[in-house]
Amino acid sequence: MSEPILTVVVPCYNEEDILPYTFTKLKELLISLINESLVSDRSRLLFVDDGSKDQTWNMIYKEVLKNDLIKGLKLSRNVGHQNALLAGLNTAKEVSDCIVSIDADLQDDIEVIREFIQKYQEGYDVVYGVRKKRDTDTFFKKTTAQGFYTFMKKMGVDIIYNHADFRLMSNRAVKELERFEEVNMFLRGIVPLIGFKSTSVYYDRKERLAGETKYPLKKMIAFAFDGITSFSITPIRFVLSLGLISFFTSMLFAFYFLSLKFFGNTELGWTSLITSIWLIGGLQLTAIGLVGEYIGKIYKETKQRPKYIVDIDSFTVPMKMLINSEGEENEPYRLELSETH
Repeated sequence: MSEPILTVVVPCYNEEDILPYTFTKLKELLISLINESLVSDRSRLLFVDDGSKDQTWNMIYKEVLKNDLIKGLKLSRNVGHQNALLAGLNTAKEVSDCIVSIDADLQDDIEVIREFIQKYQEGYDVVYGVRKKRDTDTFFKKTTAQGFYTFMKKMGVDIIYNHADFRLMSNRAVKELERFEEVNMFLRGIVPLIGFKSTSVYYDRKERLAGETKYPLKKMIAFAFDGITSFSITPIRFVLSLGLISFFTSMLFAFYFLSLKFFGNTELGWTSLITSIWLIGGLQLTAIGLVGEYIGKIYKETKQRPKYIVDIDSFTVPMKMLINSEGEENEPYRLELSETH
């Protein structure tokens, strides 16, 4: 089997603190893979700037100018991690045999990419990077993460336990992924739906060396809720079941209170009355809100807006097209370079 062309896709959002380290480590790895004849010398690193507000894109662009192994993709605005990753995958598939996605903080062990390549050469179209354990997580994050994967399984979602977005996909797997045209992309749930031959590689996750996590508690909850509502209608069925149980329970209480009236044992009970009203009212508002969430997703899907818009693409556009004959950047690609970088 000939040496495959590998592209490593790295979504970035406000990663100026960690990028120098990321550039160095991934370049060393790619050069090593090329020297070991595991991948083609046409393999590249593709950094996707997801509308960063700091110097992330400037740093990426300067690395592109210095090193032919590095390419950059700048999105017009922040579209979220999943869509930024999707932009990188769709761009890389044009010239790649296989694509590895990894976060810029490099908490995932880049050395297992060698195993990814070996599994790909054995015929696997999707190779999942799966954490062995969560020793580096806080108790709260560990508990909530494990609860999320367990809950997703119970909701009927085919998701790989302890797998995030560190994976290898073959060219044909990415092409099939592109056929999923939904706006609400949850790649951890969508990739297993492709159904091609897959396997897992286990590794130990490292601690973040610099910068801040891009998934605080609020975003983690939103991400989990989006994943659940994108793949399962079980929550709606649960609310329906709760409503039916509440209805039949209220009927039993109605017969009970009627019997008290006939036997002359009725008593005033404002507390129980108000409590029941609040309970039913709360259930109704919850049900309406949940149904509204699904309707909101339908609304987004029907508008069919693009998931992302590419501003600058140095992966498919030759550098000579980005720089004029005098060695200056053409107007559409002009940078505001910082003196500190």
